[in-house]
Amino acid sequence: MNENSSFELLDQEVERYELRQPPRYSFGPDRRDFLKVAGGGIAVCLLTGPARAQQRGKGRGKGGFGGGGASQTMGAWLHIAEDGKITLYSGKTEVGQNVRTSVTQALAEELRVKPEAIEVVLADTELCPNEGGTSGSQSTPRTIPQIRRVGAAARELLIDLAAEQLKVPRGELTIADAKVLHGASDRSLKFGELTKGQKLTKAISSDAPLTPTKDWKVLGTSTPKVNGQAIVTGQHRYASDIQLPGMLFGRVIRGRSIPADANLTSPSANAMIVRDGSFLGVVAPTLHEADKAAEALSAKLPAAASTSQASHKSLFADLKRGARVEASPGIESALKAADHKLENSYTIAYIAHAPMEPRAAVAEWKDGKVTVWTGTQQPSRVQGMVAEAFGLGTDKVRVIVPDTGSGYGGKHTVDTAVEAARLAKEAGKPVKVVWTREEEFNYAYFRPAGVIDVRAGMTKDGLVTAWDFHNYNSGGSAVRGLYDIPQQRALAHQVPYPLKQGSYRALASTANTFAREAAMDELAHKVGMDPLAFRLKNLKDERLRAVFQAAAEKFGWGKVERTANHGRGIAGGSEKGSFVASCAEVVRDPASGKIRVTRVVTAFECGAVLNPDACKNQVEGAVVQGLGGALFEAIQFEGTKVLNDDFSTYRVPRFSDTPELETVLLNRTDLAPIGAGETPIIAVAPAVAQAAFEATGIRARSLPLAASGIKS
Repeated sequence: MNENSSFELLDQEVERYELRQPPRYSFGPDRRDFLKVAGGGIAVCLLTGPARAQQRGKGRGKGGFGGGGASQTMGAWLHIAEDGKITLYSGKTEVGQNVRTSVTQALAEELRVKPEAIEVVLADTELCPNEGGTSGSQSTPRTIPQIRRVGAAARELLIDLAAEQLKVPRGELTIADAKVLHGASDRSLKFGELTKGQKLTKAISSDAPLTPTKDWKVLGTSTPKVNGQAIVTGQHRYASDIQLPGMLFGRVIRGRSIPADANLTSPSANAMIVRDGSFLGVVAPTLHEADKAAEALSAKLPAAASTSQASHKSLFADLKRGARVEASPGIESALKAADHKLENSYTIAYIAHAPMEPRAAVAEWKDGKVTVWTGTQQPSRVQGMVAEAFGLGTDKVRVIVPDTGSGYGGKHTVDTAVEAARLAKEAGKPVKVVWTREEEFNYAYFRPAGVIDVRAGMTKDGLVTAWDFHNYNSGGSAVRGLYDIPQQRALAHQVPYPLKQGSYRALASTANTFAREAAMDELAHKVGMDPLAFRLKNLKDERLRAVFQAAAEKFGWGKVERTANHGRGIAGGSEKGSFVASCAEVVRDPASGKIRVTRVVTAFECGAVLNPDACKNQVEGAVVQGLGGALFEAIQFEGTKVLNDDFSTYRVPRFSDTPELETVLLNRTDLAPIGAGETPIIAVAPAVAQAAFEATGIRARSLPLAASGIKS
């Protein structure tokens, strides 16, 4: 499968659930000359293929950076103003993964300037191209090369301008520190001098000469986070911090039945009711007044009826109900001939994204056009949602995304954008809507729950000969592993599901890697083999072998004598082109029976590393998040009601849960860079599960491990 085909499948997986959901509400540019927006100077843009992930749905209008026309072939924009100011425009969003820094590094490398000389504008649908959202670890393999090509093209264009002005052959010119230099005559021209009086737009589609990895000066270094100081000092403004003159605060009434003939009156002189079909909300001058008005209004309405009989108690049986799998003659024959067999089911619970910043939006209408400030991973998709809700073309909807307080795949859709816009339209003033934590738990979507059935067979000496792997509901990402097994089948089955579900960090890779690696541990135990040796015996892929060996070496695998109440585990896998292996150490308290993860060593390989510190941060953040899903995170529900809908009842990892973290980066400068934001999470749970088995004797086949009787 080629890279484009892989990305096509990834796009389908990312959107698999959200696109099956109907819009919650429905209320009754052309490609612009970029220099008119940015001013004089030179602009370079990249022509790319259509943004596949944004080509579906209604209400997209025509043209415009957020629409479905020619703008979908526009990549990153670069503008160099007459005063020398360098501005990069990218459709990516910053949700904590440090993409603002990585795109700055990419441009600085090719343009031969310092990173601090570049201003980056991200995720503004009026100024930035539609780059298909921020998901699937695609910014590094897709966007970074585009920005590098734009920077390289701009560099060559500047050299051409300098050669013309200085009347010298272009081969005698070099570029550094925002100047074009002619060494022979000791003359130089600043970028601003070259662009002054110019109004040039250059569109490129072919590859410009890029700087070889061995010659990188900015890429490959631990460039500090571009706006890190503003974030740590509290100067940065998230969507929930936006303030506009005359702004009101909004609340939406949820979970209530609204009779068509209900005569609703405002419970407060300062509050306004907004009703449109099934939509009911209030606006008020302060958040406190909006909250009180919403509470009073809700108290007058009956609870919405629910006919769902779903429950977390019967979830896994419900997911498999009615599912049928055809027999495979090759698999059955290999299983029959095997010396040892395994047949188990592994399960994972629904879990919440639990972002630090809940969904938030501020909306303002002017002259028939609405501007929305919101935190999302998909600005163009949200632009389309708002346009569809109000019957507008996307040229009438502007979405601006401030750097956002995390998403983890949970902010592909943000209903607050439509809600704030609806309330603001009625109020005639800007309105801010910020979801409460309870709203996040009850009305956002979750990581899909799943059941994974595994049948396997092997020889007496530990060669796996048969593998039959079926995932129900949680998805197909990494469903097929890299172990070298003669007869194998791995399928993902779509089945009816009870709760709203969607993308989560690493998609279904966490579920599939957990089931696969847990099964490999059980097979190794059956033949009395060391878990690492067993994996290497059945693995030919050199990149996965390398991370296993690197993690084991750093961990000291096999070099420490095992003791009572202590356990260690190892697991690994591959997703989105990168490779990971984690070793975990677990200690059990004999008195309480509780386990504690005391150490995790992770080896990670994602091709050439663009920023070592940022990559390490991504790995460690993924490991900590993975501990939550491994140990205790699980949504409890009855019908459509979430029972643990706050942080006092839904536990996420705390500082006290954080083990000693060690990270080994395998920097493959011979390979193209791949994203690092997701894959490191996938090996955590199976490594911890194996370590817990050694420490407690309990074999966990469910996530979280608490569901298997392991106390944490």
